[in-house]
Amino acid sequence: MQRYFSTVAKSYLTSSKILSRRNNIRSISRQCDVFINHRGADTKRNIAGLLHDHFSRIGLHSFLDSKSMKPGDKLFGEIEEGIRSCKVGIAVFSPRYCESYFCLHELALMMENKKKIIPIFVDVRPSQLRVEYNYSCPKKELQRFNWALGEAKYTVGLTFDTVNGDWSELLRKASNAVIDNLIVGGGAGEMPDN
Repeated sequence: MQRYFSTVAKSYLTSSKILSRRNNIRSISRQCDVFINHRGADTKRNIAGLLHDHFSRIGLHSFLDSKSMKPGDKLFGEIEEGIRSCKVGIAVFSPRYCESYFCLHELALMMENKKKIIPIFVDVRPSQLRVEYNYSCPKKELQRFNWALGEAKYTVGLTFDTVNGDWSELLRKASNAVIDNLIVGGGAGEMPDN
């Protein structure tokens, strides 16, 4: 299995090295293979950070806000460019993920840009994820978030229990899913017009 992974990764990386290194662009987001969408308070110091570091070790360029952005970068501009330029998105769903406007906005952008999404459900079942209605968020945004969350919840993904789960197995499965999707390509569903 490891030999297969190495062979597949090398074939992808050989073809992508030319693209990712052809210009020495300051913005890492422009060289992004994988965008990691997550709720920082829940997963930045564990799953999201581990995924970013693991992808770096195997030669994939991932965008994780805390590791990919530098002082002076425009927050929304860099994140949106990271999403537009990525080939695959990972959505790390945690129990409080849907409380974050920014998480839902990034998820919606990935769906609207027809990115292939690999959901990772961490300590939460897909049926538990729902957008909470609040009056400070415009109704149109809430509809957009519900649509994107619905698309992601009904996408085959990975599940992980942080207490009993095998962390190395999660990294291996996530890597294999990303590499398979980078080789095959593809996009997400389209947002319906309302």
